[in-house]
Amino acid sequence: MAPNLAAQTQPARRKVSIERTFNASIEEIWKLWTTTDGIESWWGPDGFEVKVRKLDLRPGGEFLYAMTAIAPEQVEFLKKAGMPLTTETRARYTEVVPLKRIAFAQLADFIPGVAAYEVATAVEFDTTPRGARMVLTLDAMHDESWTKMAVMGWESQLDKLMKLLKPV
Repeated sequence: MAPNLAAQTQPARRKVSIERTFNASIEEIWKLWTTTDGIESWWGPDGFEVKVRKLDLRPGGEFLYAMTAIAPEQVEFLKKAGMPLTTETRARYTEVVPLKRIAFAQLADFIPGVAAYEVATAVEFDTTPRGARMVLTLDAMHDESWTKMAVMGWESQLDKLMKLLKPV
């Protein structure tokens, strides 16, 4: 009897995209995505701070950071959920095209009661007549509630990035 291939492969998860346009150069945006100082200046949702532990910006390279809750409401939420206040996240760059595209995969291994799984994220940059355009596309999470929280987290992070640059 032939093996059931459908049972061996995971179904493709839907993708979620978030777009922003900045009155800034792609070089400015790229620097904020690809340097330790740049990342630490905006990465992480409101109420969290991030410290980059390793940044090896090349396909196969590792991106390791610690994110710590610092605002009272985030601290309270994490404590009630039985989650640590600081989480270390390890991502692996899958594609790096300078000034055009960054793609990485990170392990979602912090969700109580859910087996770890990988989340792919890609960020594309291009120039438009209105400024520099950035499109972030990520895998949906394991359920709609966590997908919504992931999108809210990215929206919050990108709002912080927007404050460093000029929105169009």
